[in-house]
Parts: sequence; C-alpha cells; structure tokens
Amino acid sequence: MAWPNSRFTDLVKIEHPIVLAPMAGSTDHDIAVEVAEAGGLGSIPCAMLGLEQIREQVAKYRARTTRPLNLNFFCHTPPDLNNAREAAWRERLAPYYKELGIDPAAPVPTSNRRPFDEAICDLVLELKPEVASFHFGLPAPALFQRVKDAGIITLSSATTVAEAQWLEDRGIDAIIAQGNEAGGHRGIFLSEDIATQPGTFALVPQIVDTVKVPVVAAGGVTDARGIAAAFILGASAVQIGTAFLFCPESRISAPYRAALKQARDDGTALTNLMTGRPARGLMNRLMRDFGPVSEAPAFPLAAGAIAPLRAKAEAAGSPDFTPLWSGQAARLGVEMPARALVAKLATEAQALLR
Repeated sequence: MAWPNSRFTDLVKIEHPIVLAPMAGSTDHDIAVEVAEAGGLGSIPCAMLGLEQIREQVAKYRARTTRPLNLNFFCHTPPDLNNAREAAWRERLAPYYKELGIDPAAPVPTSNRRPFDEAICDLVLELKPEVASFHFGLPAPALFQRVKDAGIITLSSATTVAEAQWLEDRGIDAIIAQGNEAGGHRGIFLSEDIATQPGTFALVPQIVDTVKVPVVAAGGVTDARGIAAAFILGASAVQIGTAFLFCPESRISAPYRAALKQARDDGTALTNLMTGRPARGLMNRLMRDFGPVSEAPAFPLAAGAIAPLRAKAEAAGSPDFTPLWSGQAARLGVEMPARALVAKLATEAQALLR
C-alpha cells in the first residue's frame, strides 16, 4: 500500500516514512543499517564523534547497505568558559563525589559536543551522505550553502512555527516538527523559553499550514497510532527515537534500559542539569535532588563534571546520574529488533490509515 503523503519518501528515496532519530551516545551505524534495510531512513548522530570516528561510522554503514544515510550535527555556539560558574557546579556536585569515592579535585572530563564547522563540512562533502540533518538551527550560511550545493538533502528541527519559517526562508529541504513530548535535547534556537513550547498535536498542523516543504513529526510517536495521527495532521513522515532505544541494537546502558522498561507517562521532565541545555528525560536522582531545571554551566559544559558520577553509578547498576533521554510515550515501547520494529510500525500504520 502506498502512503497517503509521499512527499518525504520521494524526497529522500526511502520506502517507509520513518526516520530513526539520531540519538548521540545511544545509537550508531548498527541500528541505522537495520532501520534503513527495513525501508526507513537510517541516521548516525555525529555531535559526539571526532572526524575519524564519523568516517569510520559511515564506512561501516556503507559496507552493509546501499540505502540512503542521514548524518546529524549540532549547530550550537560553543560557550565561553566561566571559571566561577564551573567551580560552583563542581561544588554542588561535591557531596556526590564524596559519596561515590571520587576525588572532587580530579580534572573534569571534556564535554565533547562539537558544532558543525568547516572541518566537518569538508568531511561531509567527502562522505556525501544522502541527507544531512541539523539540531539547534543551521550551520553558518556559507557552510550550509556548501552542503546544499553538493546536492545533499537538508533537514533541521523546529520547535515553533517561527523556527520552521526561519528554516524554510534559509532553504531547508524538510522540517522536523519537534513537539514538547519529544525525548532528548530540544531543538529550540530562536528563543530560550521552554515554558511555552507546543506539543506535537498542536505544532505539526500549524507548521504544515505555514511552510511549503515536507514536515516530519517528532515527539511522542512510539507506535502505529502516532504515525497515523501524524499523517492526519499533515506530516509526510515521522521521526522516532524512544521506541528504538528498546531495540537490542541500541547502545544504552543496562541501568538506562531498565529505567525505560519502568517508564510512566508522568515520569519525564525537561532538564538542563545533564548538559546545560533543555532536554527531556526520565527523572533520575540528580533531577529529583536539584529540581529538573537549575543553575548549571552552559551547554555542553555541565556534562563534564557529571561524567565521573555517571560512570561510577552505572558500574554499580544505578542510573542516578545518567541522562535517561526519553519521550513521554516511552511506556508504549516494545522490545524487538529494529528491522522488525520498522516493519511492524509500517504495516500497522498503513492499516490504520486505510
């Protein structure tokens, strides 16, 4: 059966309008291949990878499939270092360091979140992915134009109608409408106000009515009902993240996986504690102790001082300091291989849409 809106599948040349959300630290080429082979769009998150790691991931993907590939990048502005702010953050975390037997004076690990720059752009033009997607806006205009001129299809996230219009005005090929329900980092870039962010059901039709490019719905889409609803609202594809974390091919830790299995509809919150930028995740100890939104270093610096706590706690089987990125519909997730999940979602959504 043909999908009722084929604008996105025609654009990126895939069978099913299902995009694997690029989840840095949780997914890699392995699950991307499985999604692509099932007819969806495989995505590799590159924000936490060095240039050689990106090249290696793409090589492994190309060795296993000829299907289209999406490489995803962050477009944030690196923060200025603030010694007083970073020291205050370490001081707040000191009791946890002491509790877990970690030296609070040890050097802070680097928070590796690299924005799209000239070196990355050169690599993208070398690797020639069929799709390049961006989070937190777009790269510098000259870099973005180089990607466009290479014939690479471009996507970026919008959390409001204004952001969607901004992206279309600058030549984006398709827009990911990221509703408030979505797990992981908010793609917000024209504002810092997370209190007024619309949900997926409100956002998608308003963006569809505003822009001419295809719209991909993201946020709270975990089963076939969500896919069907997205199409009824005017989307021509969905981006799914949390549902794929349940797959054996995801790279999440055992404590993270255990937390997902116990997820509740009211179990997530937007927090800036884990990285310094608002992101939705399951509540963990740090979020409960400090409150989900509190004073923390700017993105991505907050993550550095938490890394030793996370490593020690995870080794003991605890998710107390793990960023448990998750959307609000995690409890709808099912454990099955990624290829089977795409097939199940596509078949059931098409049946609903009939």
